[in-house]
Amino acid sequence: MHKARKRFGQNFLNDHHVIDRIVKSINPTVGQHLIEIGPGRGAITEPLLQALDGHLDVIELDRDLIPILKAQFFRYEGLEIHEADALKFDFASLAQDDRPLRLVGNLPYNISTPLMFRLLEFSELISDMHFMLQKEVVERLCAAPGDSAYGRLGIMMQYRCEARYLFTVPPGSFSPAPKVDSAIVKLTPRKELPYKAENFQLFAQVVKAAFAQRRKTLRNNLKGLIDEQALTNIDINPSVRAETLDIESFVRIANAMHESAQ
Repeated sequence: MHKARKRFGQNFLNDHHVIDRIVKSINPTVGQHLIEIGPGRGAITEPLLQALDGHLDVIELDRDLIPILKAQFFRYEGLEIHEADALKFDFASLAQDDRPLRLVGNLPYNISTPLMFRLLEFSELISDMHFMLQKEVVERLCAAPGDSAYGRLGIMMQYRCEARYLFTVPPGSFSPAPKVDSAIVKLTPRKELPYKAENFQLFAQVVKAAFAQRRKTLRNNLKGLIDEQALTNIDINPSVRAETLDIESFVRIANAMHESAQ
């Protein structure tokens, strides 16, 4: 039996009720192009293969798990196992036809945030993503203005995706059991952006700076990027904290900066 490795942040799902619930949430059907990130011991892999008529791409970093997965699923000729680091993987290389990609996975806690930022680069190729993450991370992804969990991660993801908290998964559903609750989130890339940043990198810079020190006001955190009068001119109160602003407000700030630089 393969033992979970701390350096890969491995916690293997072994609760059949939770597995069934996850697969029902994903609702895979024959002909869809699914990619599983970090299949581990294959808890979700098998029901996905059955639903997809044996066709599935999986990305696994732990080389010791590869022969286990190959032996376990040798009957499925359509299973493609990619030994790779998902943080560096070119997901566009798998988009070889007009089918959108559907991503699923139980993401290690130590790479979940950087991986989701990485996946935003491929959002135009993706129809949806179902991930198991630390509950706290899912709360941040789905947070609204004014929530204590609202911040940079939620804003950047919700700019590109609709984020939906599906359900909580307790520690006892894993081996070894983590010390925190997990949760399932569904992320659906937006086909059209409700608020378009003229310069995405500038928008990202504004959001990062605004939350650099959460207890400080926009006046302080955005000092050097945009002055108080410019904020007032676009109906943004310089004396409020970043956590009170919605995504459209951050886009407005970034677009005002972009326009003034022209």
